[in-house]
Amino acid sequence: MRGLRGPSPVRTLGTLSEQDQTMRLPGGRLLGFRPLIYLHGYPSSRIEAKPADDMAGRHGIRLLALDRPGFGLSTPQPNRTLLNYAEDVRHFAEVMHLDRFAIIGVSGGGPFAVACTHALPRRMLTGVGLFASGAPWAAGAHHMSWTRRILCWLSNHWPSALGLVIRASASFVKMIMSSGPGVRRLDAFLDKAGTKEEARRVKNGPLLRKESKEERREYLWKVLAGEPLRQGSDAAVLEARLLSAQDWGFKLEDVDFDPIRIWHGLDDDNSPIAAIRYLANQLPHSELHEFEGDTHYTMFRHLEGALQELLLEEKPKTVEGMDRP
Repeated sequence: MRGLRGPSPVRTLGTLSEQDQTMRLPGGRLLGFRPLIYLHGYPSSRIEAKPADDMAGRHGIRLLALDRPGFGLSTPQPNRTLLNYAEDVRHFAEVMHLDRFAIIGVSGGGPFAVACTHALPRRMLTGVGLFASGAPWAAGAHHMSWTRRILCWLSNHWPSALGLVIRASASFVKMIMSSGPGVRRLDAFLDKAGTKEEARRVKNGPLLRKESKEERREYLWKVLAGEPLRQGSDAAVLEARLLSAQDWGFKLEDVDFDPIRIWHGLDDDNSPIAAIRYLANQLPHSELHEFEGDTHYTMFRHLEGALQELLLEEKPKTVEGMDRP
């Protein structure tokens, strides 16, 4: 999102918070900001972060969304691991002259955020957040839905079949979104999502109401399949295997960052709260905030509050709807 056009002359001001940095604008003026690296969900891409970028901009946060290998514009990296991605993030930060930054992992990006927290030098991180994060399968496969278990089995034992299913699903979505009845139903859904009440219930509802119907349809297609599968389904198959692995390549109890903030809905079927509680208990320094009545998708209405809590010095005492343990 912001700042991905190339290296920017950024430096940390020692007289301010360690989170605060500046970049020099044309004409010599300095622009202050707080850098946040956004790790997208599964299967997804940097495009997912557009709504979060809008939120971040309101609070002086410079959001930087990175495609993982094989998604969007990033070159595939066969046989990669969760920890491999930490090296990509480290190199990106060095090229962008980001001395210190925060990380937030959303949905399937959560395990990658934990891996980065473990692998990156402690001095580089100002904050770590997991939002509606993917859960560790080490908590027990019995916590996961049958759909997730089938996805796990296919990714490990029949990856070619899973790739075919993913590509067929994308083709079906494209057909529905381009058909007359499908377009009318989608437009009706998006109009409904734009209302204040319904925006609380649907994924991305609060974010799409400003754009035209055509722009909203294009955004949804890019998020759902256009960018995640731009280079085919291989990356999605590989990540299905990585995210359902019993072993993430490191021990959760060795992740020494204080605190790792976790925001999660109690009614999340994609990533059950029991497995997230296991994650929070295994991490030495975690703060788990549970949201009653929220699913994996309705959690999005709490994202702006989470960004503020993660990065702003004047943190809100609570995020709307939050129950603190």
